[in-house]
Amino acid sequence: MAKKAKKAAKPAKTAKKAVKKAAAKKPAAKKAAAKKPAAKKVARTPNAAFMRPVMPSDALAEVIGKAGMPRTEVTKKLWAYIKKNGLQDQKNRRMINADAKLKPIFGGKAQVSMFDMTKLVGKHLK
Repeated sequence: MAKKAKKAAKPAKTAKKAVKKAAAKKPAAKKAAAKKPAAKKVARTPNAAFMRPVMPSDALAEVIGKAGMPRTEVTKKLWAYIKKNGLQDQKNRRMINADAKLKPIFGGKAQVSMFDMTKLVGKHLK
């Protein structure tokens, strides 16, 4: 057993020596390579499916409002409501605690994960 331990320790020492030798060598002068001009960034256009206004159900309208809005805005307003009322679980931040307004949206569940929440909210959009 002692021989194996010595053999295992040996490669680590040689690796350290190799690193020291590489650091001691002077880097060779490199020729400046001709750089290509950077490609221009094109602004992304939003997906039309996300930007199309959807109408919330009556239960969801109590939380985010009755006006039609894109799905992205629905999510923003829902998270604003959750943060304003402190409904995010303190120990497991991925879980959302339902209050009286959110319970019908969450299908009667007292607590859902943030991933399940988007699936449940999608059922309340037309």
